[in-house]
Amino acid sequence: MPRYFLTIEYDGTPFVGWQTQENGPSVQDALERAVKGFSGEDTKAVAAGRTDTGVHALGMVIHIDLSKEYPLDTIRDALNYHLKPNPIAVILVQAVPDDLHARFSCLRRHYLYRLQSRRAPFVLHLKRSWRRNYPLDIDAMRKGAAHLIGHHDFTTFRSTHCQGLSPVKTVDEITIEKVDDEIHLRCVAKSFLHNQVRSFVGTLEMVGAGKWAPDRVKEALEARNRAACGPVAPAHGLYFQQADYPADKIN
Repeated sequence: MPRYFLTIEYDGTPFVGWQTQENGPSVQDALERAVKGFSGEDTKAVAAGRTDTGVHALGMVIHIDLSKEYPLDTIRDALNYHLKPNPIAVILVQAVPDDLHARFSCLRRHYLYRLQSRRAPFVLHLKRSWRRNYPLDIDAMRKGAAHLIGHHDFTTFRSTHCQGLSPVKTVDEITIEKVDDEIHLRCVAKSFLHNQVRSFVGTLEMVGAGKWAPDRVKEALEARNRAACGPVAPAHGLYFQQADYPADKIN
């Protein structure tokens, strides 16, 4: 049975998240309906990661299994037709071995968080970026973020509803840079805890605003206590950016 990887982007605003839920429309529901409309098949779409309500994606990777082979461009164009009017687009389709799994074969996941420091309200960036109406010190934020890189117990920075078996994770990279009039915070790891990135951002925003010293991030981490975390940043500034897989497995 042929397996295909789909790289998709979506606006998470109208969805309850990636995963099928009873309390509203999900990205997974829309994509599986599109596959049914195109191929006539009921198939389960498996994602590299799960995004919460209002979280966006620039390069989420999904796998689907179909009963026969199709030209890759045909799959892309047909799915995009059947996805209308949902704010979801299939950017790329790749044929992959059937032992390559969108979730379990993923080597690293990349998240992007967008912030802006501006007094004026948003018009074009509404539900796309987190607006702060005061300056943020990027150098201080970088110093605070340095404490979060590496192999740690991240109990402080995970949701109380997190279903992860262990709070111990390895964060490979956190970069913070100015891009035009925005601040982009990127975080890379093999896997993340529920609300981990948004907890990082909310805490580092406190550092950038001068409300926390950078070393307080280390104290919060070592506390292993959710109460020591800063506020959780809103969902609408977060994007699933990219998923990495073994290069020799993808055509």
